[in-house]
Amino acid sequence: MAASVDPLVVGRVIGDVLDMFVPTVTMSVYYGSKHVTNGCDIKPSMTINPPKVAIDGHPDQLYTLVMTDPDAPSPSEPSMREWVHWIVSDIPGGTNPTRGRSISGKEMVAYMGPRPPVGIHRYILVLFQQQGPLGAVQQLTSRANFSTRFFADHFHLGLPVATVYFNAQKEPISRRR
Repeated sequence: MAASVDPLVVGRVIGDVLDMFVPTVTMSVYYGSKHVTNGCDIKPSMTINPPKVAIDGHPDQLYTLVMTDPDAPSPSEPSMREWVHWIVSDIPGGTNPTRGRSISGKEMVAYMGPRPPVGIHRYILVLFQQQGPLGAVQQLTSRANFSTRFFADHFHLGLPVATVYFNAQKEPISRRR
């Protein structure tokens, strides 16, 4: 019998961006009607607006969501690894977006949709449980060379409680929605 293989290991999310962890919260991510599942393909034209994120976590807990691209600018030469696309902190648990709104919380880094210049890029959404409100946070000087591990360590977030990733590549101009 073949053992099940974790798509986060196969997709090198575990290793390149995160250490091994055990998910303890359910997080659902949608771009429009497209449900994000590990390793699925999503066109950049579908990702212009922030995704809708539902978190089943505990209502008395706060969470931080980080979205990064470990393949910037090119999967074969990721010299800008990681490129941070979005950070939202102080998200209350049990957040389920209604009426088309995205998650509530403090946007620490404004959303930037995927724009892969070359190759197939992985876009990873990582959820951490906070120990308490993060408070005032210094602005990033650059989106390049971000480290999810360093960020989590700096804010004492520990290991992730949920994550999901998708793939995207540059669309031919004639094919954009």
